[in-house]
Formats: sequence, structure tokens, C-alpha cells
Amino acid sequence: MKLLENKIALITGASRGIGEAIALKFAEQGANIAFTYLSSEEKALELEKKLTGYGIKAKSYKSNAGNYEASVQLAADVIKEFGTIDICVNNAGISKDNLLMRLTPEQWDDVMQANLKSVYNLTRQVIKPMMKARNGSIINLSSIVGMKGNGGQSAYAASKAGIIGFTKSIAQELGSRNIRCNAIAPGFVETDMTHYLKDGGGEKWFEKIPLGRFGQPEDIANAALFLASDMSTYVSGQVLSICGGMNM
Repeated sequence: MKLLENKIALITGASRGIGEAIALKFAEQGANIAFTYLSSEEKALELEKKLTGYGIKAKSYKSNAGNYEASVQLAADVIKEFGTIDICVNNAGISKDNLLMRLTPEQWDDVMQANLKSVYNLTRQVIKPMMKARNGSIINLSSIVGMKGNGGQSAYAASKAGIIGFTKSIAQELGSRNIRCNAIAPGFVETDMTHYLKDGGGEKWFEKIPLGRFGQPEDIANAALFLASDMSTYVSGQVLSICGGMNM
């Protein structure tokens, strides 16, 4: 039997990068997948096709995770289509890097809405079917930057640190209902958001990583699979750093 056989997983921001890798890993292990995208319908439909190739049900939803009303509608649509939500992966996020003296209030608000408010928005919706079932796994994508900070990324770091505090609080609130909430804190992973780091002299970044390389989206997907499955039924309120040894 596969690790996520017949589970229903909702993954935000899954049309590329880490979110796509998680969706594919979950589908490989038998989960039915609902996922969101914000801009590229073409990529979303391509992913739908890949996912259904695993013999599972998959459906994409165009939805802005940072908008509360949109998250209410999304959860309702997914439950109507799939029946319930067993696993929620809050992956959607953006980065607008700048030194604080150049960071505008609008940029700060954009990052907070996309990265932190989005986690509140959707978690508040998915805990309803999870509480009814007295079971569920919520996985929030934080970052090593949220644990260590990084010059030029104050907004991004603050939003990702906020996710960690939120995760630990929700784990305490919902543990009695058998709902687990954990965070993953990736280090430098090869995605569209980090290509400029590697292209702009990846060697200097490798020096900061004991394993001497950037991670791959599948590295994060493997961690998400562990936290989504019954392999981690006694794991909650934790932050799993997937960072090549940076966080020591």
C-alpha cells in the first residue's frame, strides 16, 4: 500500500518548483491532489496531466492564497469536489529582497500577505474538515532565512519566522483533535526564485553550505511526504530544516 493511498491533499502554489515537486511526490504515493496556481494556466494544466498519470484524481484551482475570501471559496470548492481535505501544504510565497532603507511599505505588505497571511487564510479553512475527521496534517513552508535572518531579506525573513510561530501555536491548539502541524525550512534550493544566486556566482554560496551544493525540490518533497504520512504520527509543532547543514 502506498504511503498516502486515497488521501486528499491541497497544495498552494504548486504549478512549479517546490510545490510541483511535492504534488508529484504525493501523487506517486497515492494521494488525490487539489492544487492552486496564480498566473500560468498552461503550467497548471500540464501538471494536472502529469499527476493524473499516476492514476489519481487531480484538479487545479486559480486562487490567490493571500486573499481571505478566495481561500474560503477554494476550501469549499475542494471539499465539494473531493469530499474532504486530509493534508494541507501551505507553499505559496514570494520574495521582494531589498535593504530596509529601500524597502517600501507596499513591498513589505505584499510579502506579508503572500507568505504569512496566506498560511492563516487557508489553515483556518482546512481545520474544519480535519476537526470533523479528528485527523489531519498541515505542512507550512518556512525557510532557513526565517531561522537565521539574511541581509536584504528582512520582509521575507520576518514572514517566514512568523510561519514558524504560527505552526507551533496551531500544533498546540489542535493536537487534542489529532491534527498535526509542522514546518519545513528549506535552505538554498534550485528553483526560479533562487536561480539568480547560482547564476551570480554559486560558488560563494556553496561555501556556506556544509554539503557544498544547492538542494533540489525533491529534497523538500521527501520531507513533506514524511510529515504528511503516518510515518510522522507523533511529530507535531516541529521545524524540519532541509538546508545541507547550514542550520547548525
